[in-house]
Amino acid sequence: MLVLGIDPGPAVTGFGAVEKRRGRLYLVDAGFIRTSSKDPMAHRLAAIYDGLERAITEVRPDAVAIESIFKHKSAESALRLGHARGVALLAATRCGYEPAEYNPMTIKRTVGAHGRADKKAVARMVGMLLGSLPDGPADVTDALAIAITHHHHARVLAARSIAR
Repeated sequence: MLVLGIDPGPAVTGFGAVEKRRGRLYLVDAGFIRTSSKDPMAHRLAAIYDGLERAITEVRPDAVAIESIFKHKSAESALRLGHARGVALLAATRCGYEPAEYNPMTIKRTVGAHGRADKKAVARMVGMLLGSLPDGPADVTDALAIAITHHHHARVLAARSIAR
């Protein structure tokens, strides 16, 4: 199964594709979309949408997973993050996917870090699971952690949907 993880953000949105073959995880693709704080928010959101649509179309994953909002330092930063998340959800949906959502604590625990782990600890664990890390900002590593999380939780989600 090939999963595209998305770590949405108004300044940097990371994405990463992880495939599971014969019980092992492999890095397939990763990248990020950077926007400028000098641009109007509408233009930044359009750039995020276009970049994610391109990534989803090129990777053609079996599933898409996105980080959900857990809590934020300020209402303003949460609102900006919510805009980016909304655009990520829209891009995935428009490309034909029903994205799974995971909160940061679940992601950290799934990759083997503790719930309050910092980005360096998560990156270390992701590097161990994949054998290497791509260049780029921490948002890329976070996106890979989201994809790994979906690999670990996909069977549970499938069982729940069958039970309904």
